[in-house]
Amino acid sequence: MEGGAAASTPAALPYYVAFSQLLGLTLVAMTGAWLGLYRGGIAWESDLQFNAHPLCMVIGLVFLQGDALLVYRVFRNEAKRTTKVLHGLLHIFALVIALVGLVAVFDYHRKKGYADLYSLHSWCGILVFVLYFVQWLVGFSFFLFPGAPFSLRSRYRPQHIFFGATIFLLSVGTALLGLKEALLFNLGPGTEAEPGHPLWRLHITVAV
Repeated sequence: MEGGAAASTPAALPYYVAFSQLLGLTLVAMTGAWLGLYRGGIAWESDLQFNAHPLCMVIGLVFLQGDALLVYRVFRNEAKRTTKVLHGLLHIFALVIALVGLVAVFDYHRKKGYADLYSLHSWCGILVFVLYFVQWLVGFSFFLFPGAPFSLRSRYRPQHIFFGATIFLLSVGTALLGLKEALLFNLGPGTEAEPGHPLWRLHITVAV
């Protein structure tokens, strides 16, 4: 820490951090394997463009956002400005990758003539992305952009921490909703978008 004694690091913290990284990388790898083995892979200029959406969202709003939240715990003895910049950069990478995932799904829907925002997952996803963007914008204005009064930063810091953790949990929940939605529309061979199937009728009803 700048201007004070170094904060003590809990003995078990490195193990928790290592476990969180292993868990996050496993999640990204499993998502990529699922898309490659069971969803045909990823290709932007084809019907596989949609598959970029779940992978980008898992990498951006789950893995990288989670890492950004850990920065102040892991590097608690580093210079405050260094940790602040790293925290901001991880959030920028997460935001850009998530934006690519959003473009992928909206562009895919446009090419196919599908309606947008027709499910609970899509509504929650847009809400989470807007909240994440606003949180990043306000955080940048208060903590990275020079000129913000110290008293204002001090008052806003608890809210910034609370909303950061809340948005992360909402991101994880929304990702799980998306996986559930994918399973509902693809229960197995012969059920996906097949006329007469109840889920096919539901899909047509909510998409029109």
